[in-house]
Amino acid sequence: MFLNVSQLTVRYPGLPQAAVDGVSLGLRAGDIGVLIGPSGCGKTTLLRAVAGLERASGGSITLEGEKVSDGTHHMPAEQRRIGMVFQDYALFPHLDVGKNIAFGIHRMPRAERDARVAEVLKLVGLDGMQKRFPHELSGGQQQRVALARALAPRPRLLLLDEPFSNLDVDLRERLAHEVRGILKAAGATALFVTSLCHRRRDRRDARRPPAPVGRRLRALPPPGHTLRGRIHRPRCVRAGADPHERR
Repeated sequence: MFLNVSQLTVRYPGLPQAAVDGVSLGLRAGDIGVLIGPSGCGKTTLLRAVAGLERASGGSITLEGEKVSDGTHHMPAEQRRIGMVFQDYALFPHLDVGKNIAFGIHRMPRAERDARVAEVLKLVGLDGMQKRFPHELSGGQQQRVALARALAPRPRLLLLDEPFSNLDVDLRERLAHEVRGILKAAGATALFVTSLCHRRRDRRDARRPPAPVGRRLRALPPPGHTLRGRIHRPRCVRAGADPHERR
């Protein structure tokens, strides 16, 4: 497995309940995996642990055969070569689009950096918009800039935390298909988390049964929301596959 999460537990100090409790999953190279669950069940905490933004209290996380986290060892986030797209996009309002995208590749020679910025902007369909500022963009365009920024350093794994939740329903569905195409074109391995299928089971993708989420996916009352059980494999779309194909 390209990404292997084994019996992962994450606890926050002062809380009696683990935020993530004994979760296991695997993701193959080239897969686009989706974890679906209700808000507050620990999906984002799991994603942040994979990224290195939270420490594992137990279990382990292995990436390309390299153990990056367990109960005693924690590789810093900046050494993992993982890109992340946050729910609110986290664009810098005082920087234009080009500088936002270049933020993670500022050590590149200028000519190489400018070429890479232009390349990822073309990939996400925003060529020539380097000088625009975030407040001059629509929500969908901001989302694409955040994706371009995450792809610019050529991460070995891309994580997306509820990337469409701030968009209206029609734009959300259209961008979901576009983002899948962008990830395919980039040859990326990616893991999404979302609760949208729980909110809108009448939408086309949500009509299919969700990914096997193992024994339990529970949402408990605050403050101890916990993602439990074994996720044998998140729902995945293989690069080149029909997005509506039943798996």
